[in-house]
Amino acid sequence: MIFCCCVDVIFFSKAQYFINLDTVGSKTSSDNLYNKALFTDSLASSFCIIIKKEVRAHKHLNHTEHVFVLEGKALMKIADRTVEIKKGDMIFIPKNTVHSVTTISKEPLKVLSWQAPFFDGKDRYFVD
Repeated sequence: MIFCCCVDVIFFSKAQYFINLDTVGSKTSSDNLYNKALFTDSLASSFCIIIKKEVRAHKHLNHTEHVFVLEGKALMKIADRTVEIKKGDMIFIPKNTVHSVTTISKEPLKVLSWQAPFFDGKDRYFVD
């Protein structure tokens, strides 16, 4: 029994990846956008994104995106609907859906973004 527990601890401790999101982007001086890749494999990619002002309208032809708000408030437009998003909100964006965001709080908007499948930034098409 003790052997099995030791094997589990050794195996799973190496398989996990830990990031303290409180410190991600804390010293950024970007005018508008900070993007930190957190983890990626062939199936998905995750990012911590800090938006001081806005992200222009765009879509991903081959990716779905899930966004979880960590800090701040913003207006997010998804297709033809605009919603106010805030800390604790989860947003699901189907592939080929136009979306944009405008920060409305004094503090920047800080989100976790998951893209599936693997996202290298090439599947982002800005629209007018």
